[in-house]
Amino acid sequence: MVPLAIAFLVTALLYASVGFGGGSTYTALLALAEVDYRVLPLLSLACNLVVVAGSTVRFARARVTPWGRALLLTAIAAPAAFLGGLTPIAEQGFVALLGTSLLFTALTMMLPVAKRPEGEGEGERGRVARYAPLAALPLGYISGLVGIGGGIFLAPLLHLVRWDSARAIAATASLFILVNSLFGLAGQVLKGGEGRFAAAVDLGLPLLIAVAIGGQIGSLLALRYLPQRWIRWGTGVLTAFVGGRLLLNL
Repeated sequence: MVPLAIAFLVTALLYASVGFGGGSTYTALLALAEVDYRVLPLLSLACNLVVVAGSTVRFARARVTPWGRALLLTAIAAPAAFLGGLTPIAEQGFVALLGTSLLFTALTMMLPVAKRPEGEGEGERGRVARYAPLAALPLGYISGLVGIGGGIFLAPLLHLVRWDSARAIAATASLFILVNSLFGLAGQVLKGGEGRFAAAVDLGLPLLIAVAIGGQIGSLLALRYLPQRWIRWGTGVLTAFVGGRLLLNL
């Protein structure tokens, strides 16, 4: 349990330092540790909640969250996340979907953020930004199904379509992860019943403490001392390695 808790702490530190929760990697680490795959989403979504709750509050206090548009995205995604949490899935399909999601996540982490065209302001929206809510529904469903927050997919998309400023996108992704994790967790609890929830609680307390510590370190210290590009690449390499291991083990 101690090596797993340390791995969770490092994962939370890395992901929090770039504005995400880390749910996809928590789930993969638990799968590699041969934890019952039906318990994995419960633990990873709970860890997500611990990591992003503080970030969401800090963004709100700084008044950088574009509440109207951010709430629209989360309102579309949340019911889908709940439905994903309720959806039964076989172990092989779960691991295949998770591994593929991790590799895609790694790619999004390592891609450079698109630069705005010359003359376009930081807060100015791109022409196709209005269609961003269309992506919220499938992202919410995948979030609940495999136990991730979905922000790791949402943020690069919002950057690509120049949806808003970088800080506003980070704030929106944090809120998106928080709400999706909550609704996905509710669906997973209803699907698994009291027995599976009790098993997750027994295993999860040390991991929740680890991600709470790692998330605070990541959000408060890492960005002050390390270039964000290094952190994103390091997180991307870790995620690609874990995802590749999962797919090779199928």
